[in-house]
Amino acid sequence: MNAPRLIQVSAADPAAIRAELVAGLEAPHPALSPKFLYDALGSRLFAAITELPEYYPTRTEAAIFREHLDAMAADLGPAPTLVELGAGNCEKAARLFAALSVRRYVAVDISADYLLAALDRLQYEHPAMQMLGVGLDFSDALDLPAEVGPGPRLLFYPGSSIGNFAPDEALAFLRRMHAACAGGRLLIGVDLVKPLEVLEPAYDDALGVTAAFNRNLLLHLNRLIGADFALHDWRHVAFFNTRESRIEMHLEAARDATVRWPGGERRFAAGERIHTENSYKWRLDDFADLLGAAGFRKPRAWRDGRDWFAVFAAEA
Repeated sequence: MNAPRLIQVSAADPAAIRAELVAGLEAPHPALSPKFLYDALGSRLFAAITELPEYYPTRTEAAIFREHLDAMAADLGPAPTLVELGAGNCEKAARLFAALSVRRYVAVDISADYLLAALDRLQYEHPAMQMLGVGLDFSDALDLPAEVGPGPRLLFYPGSSIGNFAPDEALAFLRRMHAACAGGRLLIGVDLVKPLEVLEPAYDDALGVTAAFNRNLLLHLNRLIGADFALHDWRHVAFFNTRESRIEMHLEAARDATVRWPGGERRFAAGERIHTENSYKWRLDDFADLLGAAGFRKPRAWRDGRDWFAVFAAEA
């Protein structure tokens, strides 16, 4: 049996991370990158979110793959090398292995420790497959190591994570993806605009798992910059911003609170918020146009019966 390998491409620079986080906390409208939601515990909490009844994206996307995988495979052709961005527990890619004749799987994720554990489990189920984990924060740069091997590649970005990027950022990121799979294909999940009564509970579930996922960011901050955030001072807030076509997640101060870290502090008034994540929702034609602007050709989409979600394929 093969054994998965792990390559840490961009080792975290504690000083740079600290500077980024402190700048976010000190901004007039405090905001932090959603990548900091995904420490080891955050990754596990997000995996739990995907099983909640309110969280439609994961099961809707899975239903699209169940119904249309044969058509996708006929359209895409064999994919000897499958590169998944934001791989997490790697379960989504595993469903494609047989249909796409995958021989080499490259899982890319910011949480390297969580990634290796997932690959260890997956290797037992596919002992002959070559598996490589890449620890990489690809939000700013998508520099895949030489060990990924030559193309053509199928770049797989499921779960509507493209929604974490504002439209101009999404265009820039898609251009980086185009360069990373030049001569190959892209397969990407995209969440679509839908009624508020469906959207908002998906990000504010009755069980409170999404709230725990968001508030865990404070514990992560405490470790990263030596802050003293107290969980009981903060509550989870999520809503759909209709004008921007995005879900917003925030952490809101439940009472006046002063947060300190070595070399600094900030007083938060009751009701003041830290913006922690956006999730943009797209219309089909708009996202197809975005793919074209990024250099992709022949975009096509498979949808569920309610038009809640789409999986796009395109040529690079």
